[in-house]
Amino acid sequence: MHFSWELSGSGWARYRIWDGSTKHGDSASYCTNALADVLKGVAGLYGLHDVQRFSFDLEPAEERWILRRRNDDVHIAIRCFPDMLTSYDAPDGQGTLVWTSTRPRALLAHAVLTAAEKVWHTHGEEGYLRRWQQHPFPTRELESLRSLHLAVDDCALRHNG
Repeated sequence: MHFSWELSGSGWARYRIWDGSTKHGDSASYCTNALADVLKGVAGLYGLHDVQRFSFDLEPAEERWILRRRNDDVHIAIRCFPDMLTSYDAPDGQGTLVWTSTRPRALLAHAVLTAAEKVWHTHGEEGYLRRWQQHPFPTRELESLRSLHLAVDDCALRHNG
């Protein structure tokens, strides 16, 4: 599993997710705290709730990620809605399914951590805020996911800030 997050312009990020056979990517705007939401959503899969949701504002579209934990696996469904202003509370099924995959939670967490750590190493906190503008780098969310992933998944690979 691979996930990438790159600040692509002032207030924009380009992201891609690839499961080894299918890919999806788009651009998220700073209207939501998008990278923090990804980190919180994946970290939430280690808690009591089996479903985590977060949305990216594509201006004007909404891209909603629905993560469903099934034992140690996560089913990822990405749905697109035409207008974030009117769809934010709409049922998931009203959105168009644009990507889906089921992968182990440990692989998803590892991929998201690696991408966020790369952003931090590339830009640092000041550089991130300068490029993303609306929200600071999600340090607390990154540290929370890192801690859960290392403790629960016993990841042998290195993750550091």
